[in-house]
Amino acid sequence: MTILKFLQETALFQIAAIVDIHENAPGMKLARKMGIRTESDWKPLLTDEIGMTVEVTGDEKVFQEMKEVCGKQTVLIPGNIAHMMARLLQEKESLILQLKNEQNKHNVIFDSTDEGMVGIDLREKIILYNKSAERIIGIKKEQAIGTPVRQIIPTSRLPRILRTKKAEVNQEQVLANGLKIITTRIPMMDENQNMMGAFAVFRDITEVLNLAEEITNLKEVQTMLEAIIHSSDDAISVVDEKGRGILINPAYTRITGLTEEQVIGKPANADISEGESVHMEVLKKRKPVRGVKMKVGPKRKEVVVNVAPIIVNGTLKGSVGVIHDVSEIQALTQELNRARQIIRTLEAKYTFEDIVGESEEIKFAIEQAKLGANTPATVLLRGESGTGKELFAHAIHNASDRRYNKFVRVNCAAISDTLLESELFGYEEGAFSGAKRGGKIGLFEEANNGSIFLDEVGELSPNTQAKLLRVLQEQEIVRVGGTKPIPINVRVIAATNVSLEKGIAEGTFREDLYYRLNRMPIQIPPLRRRKTDIPLLCRYLLAKINQDYGRNVERISSEAMKKLMDYDWPGNVRELENVLGRAVIFMNYHETMMDVDHLFFLQSQPKEYPLESPIHGLKEGTTLSSLMDEYEKNIIQETLIQTGGNKTEAAKRLGISIRNLYYKIAKYKLQ
Repeated sequence: MTILKFLQETALFQIAAIVDIHENAPGMKLARKMGIRTESDWKPLLTDEIGMTVEVTGDEKVFQEMKEVCGKQTVLIPGNIAHMMARLLQEKESLILQLKNEQNKHNVIFDSTDEGMVGIDLREKIILYNKSAERIIGIKKEQAIGTPVRQIIPTSRLPRILRTKKAEVNQEQVLANGLKIITTRIPMMDENQNMMGAFAVFRDITEVLNLAEEITNLKEVQTMLEAIIHSSDDAISVVDEKGRGILINPAYTRITGLTEEQVIGKPANADISEGESVHMEVLKKRKPVRGVKMKVGPKRKEVVVNVAPIIVNGTLKGSVGVIHDVSEIQALTQELNRARQIIRTLEAKYTFEDIVGESEEIKFAIEQAKLGANTPATVLLRGESGTGKELFAHAIHNASDRRYNKFVRVNCAAISDTLLESELFGYEEGAFSGAKRGGKIGLFEEANNGSIFLDEVGELSPNTQAKLLRVLQEQEIVRVGGTKPIPINVRVIAATNVSLEKGIAEGTFREDLYYRLNRMPIQIPPLRRRKTDIPLLCRYLLAKINQDYGRNVERISSEAMKKLMDYDWPGNVRELENVLGRAVIFMNYHETMMDVDHLFFLQSQPKEYPLESPIHGLKEGTTLSSLMDEYEKNIIQETLIQTGGNKTEAAKRLGISIRNLYYKIAKYKLQ
């Protein structure tokens, strides 16, 4: 087989046949695979065409027989020479295999190193290129081998090494892909000191530089954290896993009166005047502890302490505590209460979540309002006084895409006709006597890109109605005393508790304005039509009253709730809030349940007011006018009590305008 492989690989020979008395001998199988003729008898094959016959049996008798038959042109090689050739060939293959194994070992080492290696010959072409070079440079070995080095690494200085024959050690270099490397370049010399090429070993230092940056950043973060801790107004103390103090901030010294020398390295209870160490409890339980009251420092300062464990990779490293001065907490509580009062006066402070009710009537109104919020259409809120029209207006604005812009509220009935127009549309300088210098923008301009809520829109004068119609039609206003139209983009939400249709019939309200306002009407049901919501409203209102009055009324008795449910609520939710507030005032501070006795002032039906004869009991010196004034005063006062102080509802019941009611309230010095 060795001879067969050798002859087959040699281009000088063409193998005519192989002969073996064993048909399935390995050499016969190999020959058939190679497409070579196989035979079991050599005699028919020894013709003059055969140039060389190799006898490999080693049998002298066979060799002599072949020698006699072979022609003069045929070279016969005896078996011992063939065996010697085979042995030499096998040794050659063994040496080649050993060489390949050694080369593979060198290649494995060459490719396993983390450093990139590139070697070039005297023609500046790459002859060595390992896997790390592939990774760092970003070009495959197949593309690099045999290619001029400057095509692969444009910034390479290996050609310079070929010229100078001097090594360059630990040189920085930036590759075309942006990576930074540190490289050493050396010349390659043979044993006679003849130049063979140049070789470079390099390492990517981008990660090292990034790590150095991260370390720098960590130091900056550490410095920043220390600065934050030391600038904090809250007292902070940190202890290690054994409960020894390792860090405090200036606020800690200010509150406790203890310095670093008195705390650092000392046990965690060194600062306690009264109470147990929360740090030690946290270290023991490995869980945070909050809101613990104690006294600290020589002045026995009363504080509240929050402490949490410091756990890193599952290992307890210590605990950190934050100490709050109770006096500071009390001041913060007062600030919070003031903030709550301010929040109540902010624009658009309610959302649909603030509308309380589960009845079908109120749910239907809320769904309509949500639909209206998603359109730019004008919304008209209709309902009796006290039903929550303003609450709906706030919620519509907050649910619209204008929620981040202004929400301006205007009570059209509370401003006189002479002032309302200038308030709504603004005025130019010199428009009237007393006009502000430079003029003034109106509420419509102030609400630009937002929403304006016109409450009691049915009380507008005809002149103001005409101007409002122009705003709705043209989306522009003209200031009082001005001529230049000012474009605006305002969403109008109007509300009324009177019949606009009746106003149209009586000629007090413009029909064209009505159709503009009535684009999206929403009817808010009165409380008497959704009495199932009264228990839910009571819970909500009691929570609000408790907060305002500093009380703790938790519930309403079943008898009291029945009385509330039996009442017709002409003043609606506003009257309900008024009734609950009055009842809470009459309750003792220790009482937590509102009973029917606390609602003694609530009549099951509206009170009737029979007319008394003004002549009865007429005294000397009493005039008819004074008696009429006294009677009118009493009627107005009783009506205001019945409506829970709602002047609009009182004016409606008395059949007079709201302005006339305000005049009479001032005249008789009521409320």
